Amino acid sequence: MRTLAGTAALVTGGGSGIGLACAARLAADGAAVTICGRTEERLRRAAEKIDGDVTYAVADITDEEQIAAAVDAAAGRGPLRAVVANAGGSTSIGPIGMLDLDAWRSTLELNATGTLLTIRQAARVMAPIGGGAVVAISSIAASNTHRWFGAYGVSKAAVDHLVRLAADELGGAGIRVNGIRPGLVRTELVAGIADQGPVLEDYLACMPVSRIGEPEDVAEAARFLAGPESSWITGQLLNVDGGHHLRRGPDYSSLFEPMFGAAALRGLPAGE
Repeated sequence: MRTLAGTAALVTGGGSGIGLACAARLAADGAAVTICGRTEERLRRAAEKIDGDVTYAVADITDEEQIAAAVDAAAGRGPLRAVVANAGGSTSIGPIGMLDLDAWRSTLELNATGTLLTIRQAARVMAPIGGGAVVAISSIAASNTHRWFGAYGVSKAAVDHLVRLAADELGGAGIRVNGIRPGLVRTELVAGIADQGPVLEDYLACMPVSRIGEPEDVAEAARFLAGPESSWITGQLLNVDGGHHLRRGPDYSSLFEPMFGAAALRGLPAGE
């Protein structure tokens, strides 16, 4: 019998990339998987790609009513034992002195508040049935500074602390909460960055295991943290990054200097 047979799982941001790989991995082990995201057509196409019991629910994780409905839809397919809080992103880039505040706030809302709402709604359903596992997808940018990434690293650092806080608070209900910090993973979000060039070369120079990650690398870690094999593990943040966290954040100056100017990247006013 497959390890997750007879259980249900929810993967937010499951329409592509890491979320899609996580959904496929959970389904391969027998879970009835629900993927959610904001775009129905993308979700429909993603569900068709997965070999297993997969459906979808349209939801914006920053809207509590919508994520609550997605959790309920997943729980309607069996005991909800696994939730992968993967949805996230960023519209906030640039030197601190030039950041757009609306983009800053929306990125914090998506990554930090959206993950909070996902955990909160998952716990509402998991606690009465004896618990389950939540896996939050963070980023190496949470632990290693990524200059000029604006709110992204800050919001993912909030996710890291939220993982530890939720693990401490929810353990009594049998709910485990862990996180994964991926490094550079080959997804549509990093299209261009993962091509040849100085930014990619710098990434690889910072990785002891020097290759671009694949969504399946993260999905395998998520499957372990979501499953019974990790039943005594909670509050952990697992780097899945080829060892990149051992060194430093990447150098994006070749990409950002033409956009913002050399002075701005040094923290100086334009023209100095």
